[in-house]
Amino acid sequence: MGLWGGAANAQRVDLVHNQADKKVEVTVDGKPFTAYIYPGQEVLRKAVLYPVLTAKGTAITRGWPMDPRPDERVDHPHHVGVWLNHGDVNGYDFWNSSNAVDRTKHKYGDIHHTGIKSMKSGKSKGELTVTADWINQDGGLTLKETTTYIFRAEGDRRIIDRITTLTAPEGDVTFKDSKEGVFAIRLARQLEHPSNKPELFTDASGIATKVPALNNNGVTGSYKNKEGVKGEDVWAKRSVWTNLTGQIGNEKVNVAIIDHPQNVSYPSYWHARGYGLFAINPMGTKEFTNGKEAQNFQLKKGESKTFRYRLVVDSKDLADADLDALAADFAKVK
Repeated sequence: MGLWGGAANAQRVDLVHNQADKKVEVTVDGKPFTAYIYPGQEVLRKAVLYPVLTAKGTAITRGWPMDPRPDERVDHPHHVGVWLNHGDVNGYDFWNSSNAVDRTKHKYGDIHHTGIKSMKSGKSKGELTVTADWINQDGGLTLKETTTYIFRAEGDRRIIDRITTLTAPEGDVTFKDSKEGVFAIRLARQLEHPSNKPELFTDASGIATKVPALNNNGVTGSYKNKEGVKGEDVWAKRSVWTNLTGQIGNEKVNVAIIDHPQNVSYPSYWHARGYGLFAINPMGTKEFTNGKEAQNFQLKKGESKTFRYRLVVDSKDLADADLDALAADFAKVK
């Protein structure tokens, strides 16, 4: 199987805007793949891709809090589907923002969907371009966002490229070092790493979340990065790509995230946790290096920066050579 295959196995990728339900549904040969959902601030504090399904129709994203499933973890309510944001933007936390937080204890920010610029369906590929405003809880406009999603399908492989341009419209914007970021997916329970003990995780504002130990039946996830680092040791390591292997029922599942050479801090650090948070973060250097380095990325007023990430979902094992080829192909994306 090549990266994109040939005409013989080209699959139809269709995008349909369901305005009543506030989402754009993405299908492959008529079968659900994912959806861009923007249900509003009373439900979610950002728009996300949710759910994400394999070619066989298996959800690789956690259901809770949108659609709870048995035996799932119910921590971190801001971890929904696939998203992009950051934990400290001009002092406001866009990452941990949800309707569960106390906004008198810390300052948060929200990402407001503002429109759909274009949609395009086609053989093997579909594209969606959307806009959003990053609004701090004091009502200030922090960033203007334009994001293009490119959805591809070939056989049992699904690929999502996210190309996001952030612009500072009204003043300088600093992305202060925070481990909470940037491009992320929250995985289904079966793709977590088995864990026999409860965990306690503290966010940038010092708020602790307990992650209890759960029954590990059917929990099969394991990370591996380009350098061969495995398991939870990929956390805070730099790499061009990290791949997660696991099994859901009888289906082998691989989920990979790939960095882009034009991104900040390439190759980036990884904020990948065994409990199902799988994230790449180019702007958490100080925390990832225990203060040895720092990366307070700044946009001056009027400046823009584009972030590019590739998410690969495959119903088979991805060899290092496959991932290197996918990364080399992604590096060509402008």
